[in-house]
Amino acid sequence: MINVTLPDGSIKEFESGTTVLDVAKSISEGLARNVISAKYNGTTVETKTKLTTDGSLVLFTWRDDEGKKAFWHSTSHVMAQAIQDLYPGAKLTIGPAIDNGFYYDVDFGEHKVSENDFKKIEDKMLEIARGKHEFKMREVSKQEALDFYKKENNPFKVELIENLTDGDITFCDHDTFTDLCRGGHIPNTGIIKAVKLMNIAGAYWRGDEHNPQLTRVYGVSFPKQKELKEYLELLEEAKKRDHRKLGKELQLFTFSQKVGQGLPLWLPKGAALRERLENFLKKAQQKAGYEQVVSPHIGQKELYVTSGHYAKYGEDSFQPIKTPSEDEEFLLKPMNCPHHCEIFNSQSWSYRDLPKRFAEFGTVYRYEQSGELHGLTRVRGFTQDDAHIFCTPDQLDEEFKKVIDLVLYVFGSLGFENFTAQVSLRDPENKEKYIGEEENWVKAENAIINAAKEKSLNYVIETGEAAFYGPKLDFMVKDALGRSWQLGTIQVDYNLPERFDLTYKGSDNDLHRPVMIHRAPFGSMERFIAILLEHTGGNFPLWLMPEQAIVLSLSEKYENYTKKVLNLLENHEIRGLADNRSETMGKKIREAEMNKLPYMLIVGEQEEKDGTVSVRKHGGEDLGAMTVEQFAELINAEVNSSLKSFEV
Repeated sequence: MINVTLPDGSIKEFESGTTVLDVAKSISEGLARNVISAKYNGTTVETKTKLTTDGSLVLFTWRDDEGKKAFWHSTSHVMAQAIQDLYPGAKLTIGPAIDNGFYYDVDFGEHKVSENDFKKIEDKMLEIARGKHEFKMREVSKQEALDFYKKENNPFKVELIENLTDGDITFCDHDTFTDLCRGGHIPNTGIIKAVKLMNIAGAYWRGDEHNPQLTRVYGVSFPKQKELKEYLELLEEAKKRDHRKLGKELQLFTFSQKVGQGLPLWLPKGAALRERLENFLKKAQQKAGYEQVVSPHIGQKELYVTSGHYAKYGEDSFQPIKTPSEDEEFLLKPMNCPHHCEIFNSQSWSYRDLPKRFAEFGTVYRYEQSGELHGLTRVRGFTQDDAHIFCTPDQLDEEFKKVIDLVLYVFGSLGFENFTAQVSLRDPENKEKYIGEEENWVKAENAIINAAKEKSLNYVIETGEAAFYGPKLDFMVKDALGRSWQLGTIQVDYNLPERFDLTYKGSDNDLHRPVMIHRAPFGSMERFIAILLEHTGGNFPLWLMPEQAIVLSLSEKYENYTKKVLNLLENHEIRGLADNRSETMGKKIREAEMNKLPYMLIVGEQEEKDGTVSVRKHGGEDLGAMTVEQFAELINAEVNSSLKSFEV
């Protein structure tokens, strides 16, 4: 008999050789029908895997990320079979699951494949799927595996196998198809009811540009046709919300080949938006006891050697900047933290002076390959809302909770209500790869977990995901389309205080190392604005909008009244503009709607006579006539309802 521990902590006894599916059936028939994959003692297994030792079992359905991974990986096998059947001689390489679907890298040889061929491949995949073929894993010797793929004349699989250990090689079979695979499959192909090939791209074998170029075919699949339809609708909505498209339409930012790839140029409206975001955070930071600092865009190479950033970024960074002085070398800064360490080092501190909280909207530079650049989400120059807190180990718990409060205030005021927190801890089996004293690590890890509990965060613990210099807390935010983004990070660091020999005098009169906290609620201004654009579709919270209202005059003869209304708006600190063009009112309203202007104030003969404006809200809601004072009250009420209060 064996003992199987389930996620709720309960232990069930089974005969040795019981399958995963049998365990699921013992819980409920409904669960058994929906289980498509599992993990046993942390290893991915199939539903038909026989359990022969005591262990912990986690069952996955389509609703779980691991279930989707197994589903999509299995579909990549089906696509690979379809490609082999349709394109004889095509050589398969690897076909993993990815965040939204799967891909397979293929050497099509003489065959030319384009998006025009997708329908043919999809039809073949569904034909195979309808066969309800079981996925079966089997162990093979290294020699068997090599012989199989040499016979198929597939040098890519041969290369993969040559790097594997004999006794650790498995094949997966379904129908007439065999593939080299580690496992993680659904029970049979019949579960796959809907497939869609998404796009095709070039990819170098093993990501090395010196290797042959392959064709990467991307796809996605679902257990129901309805889910595919919903997914495609979501993609269409995502296209409409693409920050690159909206950024251009709303005149927020642009890029120039002459300036250089990955270096955004902020237009007046975008710059105003950035400034408001900065001021919003600066105001909260000031309230929370942060001090603003400014550091240069470059630093001597030695600074980054000391910090360790040169070893990490040196090879892939912008090349050193030379000066007329022979031995002088500078780098564009990839991080603000070394500069802030030197600011801390500029004077002596006592435990009574701590914590010190240094904040800076500092622009940093990293060389990203041109193929990896993507709008504002992946750039070469970006501004971090960086702050570094230097505190005693005893202050760590309180400081951590204060940073969480700040992050929650930022998320709440910007409409990010759906998020989870990830607590990243050390690998307890491999403590030697981390730096810092055991006692401090225990304090830091407990501080993060206690803070997450105390603040009632929805959090998960990931063991082994800590940085080598300390544990951390990352916030994973879901946007309006259900996509997950990492926004906001809090990290504990024992490395840099050590490297820069940072000290403070303790109550015992001895010198001690401070603990350093890195935190950035936005992460980077560029990426945050990109995500905010896509989350809101350009309809930012009213307090953040570059322009909150537009005055639309029925004709040019009401221009003077328009100016009067604009002045009144300005007096009430409402950001407005006017449209006095001799265009139809319908056209003016359409353009104002396209530009996402929250409120339209229509003025004509009656409004001028009554000293009012006719208010129309973005989206078409007519709020009727009111005075500018009444409109200002409406605006202030909306702003106050969206901006959360920040208590220290």
